[in-house]
Amino acid sequence: MPHARPARTSHTALPADALNRRIELLRSTAQADPRIEGVLLYGSWTLGEADAHSDLDACLYVREEDADAFDGREFVERLAPLKLAYTNMYGILAVVFDDLMRGEFHVEPTGPGIAEIATWRGQVHLPRPEAAVLLDRTGHLTAAARDLATFRPPEPVATAQQLTDELANWTLMLAHIQTRGETARAHNLLHAVIAPLQLKLCRLLRGSTTHWLTPSRALEADLPPADIERYATTAGALTPDALRTAAANSWQWSRELAAEAADRWDTHLPLGLHEEIAVALSLAE
Repeated sequence: MPHARPARTSHTALPADALNRRIELLRSTAQADPRIEGVLLYGSWTLGEADAHSDLDACLYVREEDADAFDGREFVERLAPLKLAYTNMYGILAVVFDDLMRGEFHVEPTGPGIAEIATWRGQVHLPRPEAAVLLDRTGHLTAAARDLATFRPPEPVATAQQLTDELANWTLMLAHIQTRGETARAHNLLHAVIAPLQLKLCRLLRGSTTHWLTPSRALEADLPPADIERYATTAGALTPDALRTAAANSWQWSRELAAEAADRWDTHLPLGLHEEIAVALSLAE
């Protein structure tokens, strides 16, 4: 499944139509290569949110007898010269083109790759499946993409319970790490693990789950100002005092979100544990 990644910023914006031109070149280049049986776009372009700072994200479905020998880098370099190409932490071919446009390319054998699309339900949304499918020699890719055309928001009760429990567990770990004096590790946990979970619970409560995979994406447009202000209080500098304040603010917001979810969906709140976590955070020195 395509992985969520932080939003990219750039000092050099490409022309607004640069992504469209490269997508069309990807289509024609794949069409001319008989080894490639399907190409599926994902990400901002398929959601109608692409701009001059967007990446080119695609799945390349390769004929199974050619999959092992297929050189993804060589294929992608036909689109434009590359400044960087490597296999990233998710096993995906990540590239930087000569104009600084980024790209990510999943290279999959056709049969298993297309079958996996069914597991993306509820996490990946393709509102315009025919636009997302650049090439489909078998017809199977279009059928799989159409199954993602209807937006399926997360099931609220089970999801709220999962997020409530996750926030309690990870915040307790945060308190232990702070007490140990590992400020950098605690700072990373607060921002990399706890904050995304909070934003997911907040989005669930506000009915704003379109950017579920990357909950910080379009935050300023998706959530009310009051929630954005609360989120801002959970960010702290890499100093013990700032971290203690941010952690306390973070846990207070987590508790309020969890309580709101419990009122709405009757999820379970381990109130005693929540209070003990608050105490543990207050004792962290």
